[in-house]
Amino acid sequence: MQQNEFEALVKELCAKESLPQALELLKQSDDADIAQAAHSLSGQFALADIEGEQRIYHVFVQTDEQGVEQEYVEHIMNEGEDVIKFVAWFFEALFDVKVKDTYQAAGKTYKQPKRS
Repeated sequence: MQQNEFEALVKELCAKESLPQALELLKQSDDADIAQAAHSLSGQFALADIEGEQRIYHVFVQTDEQGVEQEYVEHIMNEGEDVIKFVAWFFEALFDVKVKDTYQAAGKTYKQPKRS
């Protein structure tokens, strides 16, 4: 995928209002790798009310070193936050694109989270 195509896709994704809408658009991508990656994520997101926030998690099962399946949960974003968070996570997790580069393609400034 060319840089200008990536930028156009990221901007189109960021125009969506929610993670499900953005994921659906990714599934329809002309780029087979992106569409396949998006389809592989179907059904792997969960919404949980934590400390009064509606948090969206990626829930997946992976086999550990002992061959035992383990369930993992990764916080992606909160309900109502800018979809760029999901878009940046998607491209970093599945295509090794730096979060900063995805934000830049969207014309947004990435602020690194503060360490606690």
